[in-house]
Amino acid sequence: MTKIKTGIIGCGKVGHLHAVALSEVPESEFVAVCGTDVERTGKFAAQYGVEAYTDVREMLEKSGVQAVCICTPHPLHAQNEVLAAQAGVHVLVEKPLASSLRDCDLILEAAKASGVKVGTVSQRRFYEPCQRIRKAIDEGKIGRPVLGTVTMYSWRDEAYYNSDPWRGTWLGEGGGILVNQAPHQLDLLRWFMGPITEVSAYCGNLNHPTIEVEDTAVAILRFANGALGQITVSNSQNPALWSKVGIHGSNGASIGVQTDGGAMFIAGMSSITEPPVNDIWTVAGEENELTVWQEQDSEFFNSIDPTTYYHGLQISDFLRAIIEGR
Repeated sequence: MTKIKTGIIGCGKVGHLHAVALSEVPESEFVAVCGTDVERTGKFAAQYGVEAYTDVREMLEKSGVQAVCICTPHPLHAQNEVLAAQAGVHVLVEKPLASSLRDCDLILEAAKASGVKVGTVSQRRFYEPCQRIRKAIDEGKIGRPVLGTVTMYSWRDEAYYNSDPWRGTWLGEGGGILVNQAPHQLDLLRWFMGPITEVSAYCGNLNHPTIEVEDTAVAILRFANGALGQITVSNSQNPALWSKVGIHGSNGASIGVQTDGGAMFIAGMSSITEPPVNDIWTVAGEENELTVWQEQDSEFFNSIDPTTYYHGLQISDFLRAIIEGR
């Protein structure tokens, strides 16, 4: 099998999830890591048997990497992505793509100029319940998607925002729940419903006085196909309740997924507390399948390490896209 030489930029909490995946997926030859702290980077490199670098340009020039995963804090995404693209190295970056629209544009321009592929981590697309929804839409089981919803009732405490100095700030994080907690569910909504053409929205900070950014947002959407959408996302519910995406079709059928339940996963700080499951399924003739799928998906989810398994699926798909030229 063709292998891509891979590396990581940023060896903090989420970097370890990528390191495990890059060490295991068959398309990857994991060769290098780059971090700013010499001691921590050296320990990280030794743990995974790769070369350690403290300068991104040097790693891109000397290690032979063909693709990198960027796992740095948000403000450093753009500069590292642009350096990699300019060096002809493909880039998969932890969400968000960058912390400002200007930086996103710079990244896309660099990728277009050099012809490399750029992707953002969206591993929940590979959850079995999410794949089932995508397949049902593709097969026309709900007719045409006409209404899509995202509902997130979550919680982040002060200790979470104090865990890294960039969290909860406009300059460091680029936003709050919309940028850092809800992107996966917003990504699923667009994946299921298609491009968005109109947005009307409000956001605010309801009960986190020690941070700058929004902890709550609501929006009404119109999609390119004429469908409507609704978003309610919040970090203001203690304890956290759930995150759900629902899709409703022109034939009256409804399908949905609870991607997260209970306390939300935080890379390097907590585990996933509840398996993702299809929480609603009214496709004609398949109504009775819901409980079966819930049991099967929960059993499988609890038999693996989901914090690395689904990252591995996405990284594998990204590397195959490079190999296959898609």
